[in-house]
Amino acid sequence: MARYFDVHPKDPQPRAITQAVKIVLDGGLIAYPTDSCYALGAQVGNRDALDRIRNIRRLDDKHHFTLVCRDFAQLGQFVNVGNDVFRSIKAVTPGGYTFILPATKEVPKRLLHPKKKTVGVRIPDNRVVQALLAELGEPLLSSTLLLPDEEDPLTQGWDIKERLDHQVDAVIDAGDCGSEPTTVVDFSSGVAEVVRHGTGDPSRFE
Repeated sequence: MARYFDVHPKDPQPRAITQAVKIVLDGGLIAYPTDSCYALGAQVGNRDALDRIRNIRRLDDKHHFTLVCRDFAQLGQFVNVGNDVFRSIKAVTPGGYTFILPATKEVPKRLLHPKKKTVGVRIPDNRVVQALLAELGEPLLSSTLLLPDEEDPLTQGWDIKERLDHQVDAVIDAGDCGSEPTTVVDFSSGVAEVVRHGTGDPSRFE
């Protein structure tokens, strides 16, 4: 059964954050809130958790996984960002955007798009996630909690706990954080291409 942490959305309890991060560091898979919707999260190098995310969401090898980063210093370790792209991303983060960029050698190959060698990155504007990332000290491997054959992501922690109780190791419930995923902007060619409209204003990149 999954551990259940009921946390305050603006001032999450440090003890709960510490316990959730310990689960991640011990190889666990968590469901957690973001500034767009709930997501599945694990350590970047955790092969078992990656397989579990693929199974829960029934993803193929062309799916772009996301590295959820605390800040630009962390993001810059995992993707190659030119000056112009850096300025474009900096202007809208933290916020509801995911950016697809060429990955550095720090990213495990199994996380990369098989042909493009790219990965998704984002810096969320959410205090619970920021607390998790500060305690963890590294990015979270992440994927939107959208179940197969469903149009909308899961939005309630208690519902996630009921439905995924034996598929995840912990659920962090900070209340409803919305059902709209991030806006995805692909910079892999050097030019912005909006590939999904979501919480972030896409007009800045169109």
